[in-house]
Amino acid sequence: MPPLITDPSFYAVAAPAVLLMGLAKSGFGAGFGALAVPLMALAVPVPQAAAIMLPLLAVMDALGLAVFLREFDRALIRLLLPAGLLGTVLGTLLFGVLPAKIVAGLVGVITLAFLAIRWFFPPRADAPPPPRWLGFLLGLTSGFTSFVAHAGGPPAAFYLLPLRLSPVAFTATTAVFFAAVNASKWIPYAWLGLIDMRNLATSLVLMPLAPVGVWLGVHVVRRISQRVFYGLFSLGMLLTGVKLVWDAVV
Repeated sequence: MPPLITDPSFYAVAAPAVLLMGLAKSGFGAGFGALAVPLMALAVPVPQAAAIMLPLLAVMDALGLAVFLREFDRALIRLLLPAGLLGTVLGTLLFGVLPAKIVAGLVGVITLAFLAIRWFFPPRADAPPPPRWLGFLLGLTSGFTSFVAHAGGPPAAFYLLPLRLSPVAFTATTAVFFAAVNASKWIPYAWLGLIDMRNLATSLVLMPLAPVGVWLGVHVVRRISQRVFYGLFSLGMLLTGVKLVWDAVV
């Protein structure tokens, strides 16, 4: 077996997947981040795609924290992060029991249902924030789906979107949340045998692309209006939901 993946078809899908995840980490195009592993999984199995993406996420998380660390919502992190870490524990225990494709399909269905509810029943300007128990439940779901397929963005967004945070506050809060969740995956991934030299070497080849998407997104997210930001986010979630459901069905 070669020390890294050499198939050109893999890099044809892996390169745009890494750029999409980088854009998601910057907040701009955040809804597209959950597409990265399904896109890469066109060429390799989902667990391997997740393992290759993990070191790249570490670089992206570090870049995101360097830019947004001082601007996250501390109260939201105190609510979401313990639930997200508990979700990674659940993902470790159920890994291999539930096929990643099925989990991704469920995320897709929930994503499309959420968008449909927001479209047909838009929240009022004076609507109260969603309850904290819902935030904990969605944080738990986000940690679980993030562990299985790095698809934790949509569940977390279900709780954060109705809060109408500014684009920078939204991006900073998700950056801190997912940096901690992703850091918690390393030991379980190694225990499950997903961290090996072939996957790490392949990650290293893709590493130069990791900061590119983050850099592009950061320069846009501070200049984009709140309306356009959330419009693009919803579009990304729509495409993500359709893709994840399609992968689960076909």
